[in-house]
Amino acid sequence: MVLVSINTDTWEQRKLGDVIEVYNGRDYKHLEDGNIPVYGTGGYMLSVSEALSDYEDAIGIGRKGTIDKPYILKAPFWTVDTLFYCIPRDNYDLYFVFDIFQNINWKAMDESTGVPSLSKTVINKVETLVPNLSEQKKIGNYFNDLDHLITLHQCKCKSCKKYYKCTRKLK
Repeated sequence: MVLVSINTDTWEQRKLGDVIEVYNGRDYKHLEDGNIPVYGTGGYMLSVSEALSDYEDAIGIGRKGTIDKPYILKAPFWTVDTLFYCIPRDNYDLYFVFDIFQNINWKAMDESTGVPSLSKTVINKVETLVPNLSEQKKIGNYFNDLDHLITLHQCKCKSCKKYYKCTRKLK
């Protein structure tokens, strides 16, 4: 991995509403089975015949329930009504914006007294610092590569644990 040189002088404060467009998920029960994944706050649910976003990747963030576990949604996809999907505006990098989402204390922004809840208004008001697009891409790619490396090592660790359990049973 290559370390990235970053010029912090060019970072500007922005509200997330200037960086992303937040969209509502919708009910999928009227759709036929298909190959478009449907996502909820807990991740993949099933597949349907239509997409809410055909071509634009997004960040999924819970509206109700699990509000503190954002994840990347690769187009095409559909999201249920308890999950917002956020598409970066022009000149904003998806992976950089995802890093921002992962570092926000969403639970502190819970608007409910029962089931954890977020609103578009709350999301749009969050303030953050952002560099120019070139630096966003470098940072986003760096952390995306790091996430993949961590996932690979976690898989390797699980495989080693399974192997160890199997060899202990054979003894």
